Amino acid sequence: MVLIPLLLLGAALCFPLGLTLPLMSLEKFFVFEETPSLIEVVTGLWDAGDALLAAVIGIFSIVFPISKLVVLFLIGFGTLHVRRLVWLSALGKWSMMDVMLVAIVVFAAKTSGMASAVALPGIWFFGAATLLSAVAALAIEKSARA
Repeated sequence: MVLIPLLLLGAALCFPLGLTLPLMSLEKFFVFEETPSLIEVVTGLWDAGDALLAAVIGIFSIVFPISKLVVLFLIGFGTLHVRRLVWLSALGKWSMMDVMLVAIVVFAAKTSGMASAVALPGIWFFGAATLLSAVAALAIEKSARA
């Protein structure tokens, strides 16, 4: 099935862009503007002394999605047995957490009136990678049953 490699390739291309491109633009008091990427958020939290929060976001935003992609590639290209899809269900439950958190931050900033926020390409690429990997997992599971 050619669909699975295309989905995996798309996820593998979107994920690094989701990590490095700006997630959102936050404008405060019409003067200050920030456009952090996910990597900058994690390193900024770490540098500011919020090591626990940086570790949690790093694990759920970077480590889990990378692990999920690696397992999908290994199963999709026949290196791991399909029974390992159980691993993916554990990893996949947290896949959309970051996208949802950024959406909540954008919503909160817009409704508070203290700042304006706009979603930028990083969040769209991160979301696309998450969705593509989820669809790839479903396609792999479906092809294993057939």
